[in-house]
Amino acid sequence: MDNDYLTVTDLTNYIKKKFDRDPYLGKVYLTGEISNFRLRPVHQYFSLKDDNAKISAIMFKSAFSKIKFKPEEGMKVLVTGRISLYEATGNYQIYIESMEPDGVGALYQAYEQLKKKLSAEGLFNAPKRTLEKYPKKIAVVTSPSGAVIRDIITTARRRYPIAQIVLYPAVVQGTAAAEDIVRQIKRVNQKGDYDTLIIGRGGGSIEDLWPFNEEIVAREIANSNIPVISSVGHETDTTIADLVADVRAATPTAAAELAVPVLTDVITDIKNNEIRIVNAYKNKIIQLQQRLNKITSSYIFKQPERLYDSYVQRIDMLNERLNNALQQSINSADKRINDLIYNLKINSPKNRINEQKQILKVEQKQLLRNISLLLENKDNKVKQLISSLDHLSPLKVMSRGFSYTTDSNGNVIKKISDVKKDDEIQLKLIDGTAKATVNEITKESK
Repeated sequence: MDNDYLTVTDLTNYIKKKFDRDPYLGKVYLTGEISNFRLRPVHQYFSLKDDNAKISAIMFKSAFSKIKFKPEEGMKVLVTGRISLYEATGNYQIYIESMEPDGVGALYQAYEQLKKKLSAEGLFNAPKRTLEKYPKKIAVVTSPSGAVIRDIITTARRRYPIAQIVLYPAVVQGTAAAEDIVRQIKRVNQKGDYDTLIIGRGGGSIEDLWPFNEEIVAREIANSNIPVISSVGHETDTTIADLVADVRAATPTAAAELAVPVLTDVITDIKNNEIRIVNAYKNKIIQLQQRLNKITSSYIFKQPERLYDSYVQRIDMLNERLNNALQQSINSADKRINDLIYNLKINSPKNRINEQKQILKVEQKQLLRNISLLLENKDNKVKQLISSLDHLSPLKVMSRGFSYTTDSNGNVIKKISDVKKDDEIQLKLIDGTAKATVNEITKESK
């Protein structure tokens, strides 16, 4: 009877084989809205749903790395994959092999997302580097077999043949193009002796131009130490590289025209500047000659002694002012000395000393009188205290026949409770001490 029951594993394996063997589930084209999406470092786990149903989805790293846009929560997508069952949970799910946005091309979606990201970082609004006006060496990163390099070389040689054009051949189409372009940009910057860098390719579809929309290319252009001219596609095509570059050219010919001036115009400008410089020097020499003639015709050179007239007169005036100031200072000092002598006579120290001596004698007499009175008062007070002390003296009382009694330890006996019968006591009299023994104790009733 037990053989009729299946284990959960057996049943799950049976159902999984049904899914895997069904030809209609081996390749499924599905549309739905992304749900529960959170970007994970390796494999992606999320759901696809519509208004009435939902299915779990998994996209392994190898498949996810090929998509050109970033999936977002709520985005409607078109996916292809196979349906199978995951034994551990018993859930059926779709294993996605490819994904693109529904309604908008995947490349266009990726272009807009990257454009938004780099714009938020400020790469498009960063300060643009100024192109060298008279470049000596120009590096060109493009395909060696395309028309771009021929147009650039032809235009540059026609306009400015003294500039050196160096080609850095790169793959400009396909999956390996972005890394190759980045490698050549790095080589140009490592070389370091170029004045301008042109990056470009001819026109094509968005797929053909896609390497110039890759993030690594955009960041390498932004990090370049050499000013970059971007010439990618036709005039209507705008790539991320165009937005990041310092200057955008509509065509390779326009890029060459931006990179170099016209040599004949440069020579003409040099000649015109030469003429202006010569004329400026001539005018300067004429001005200086006129100034020299004016100076040499001055009275200073014709009558040099007149140069010192004003200085001599000024010295005389200063000497006179100095003498007057010295005389005034001497007079003021004499008056101050006379005033001090007069005040010294009036306030002679001898007079003040005599006055102070008289005051001292009077104060000495007053001091002696006060000392005598103080001593007399103190003597009287001492006598009063002695008299008061004598009245209070125990000896004065004992002279009238009184005495006091102590026990053998010298303690004064005040009450009968302080002694017992046969205790030895001492009687303190005015002229000595008498020892006695207690024979009887009688307590007086109150």
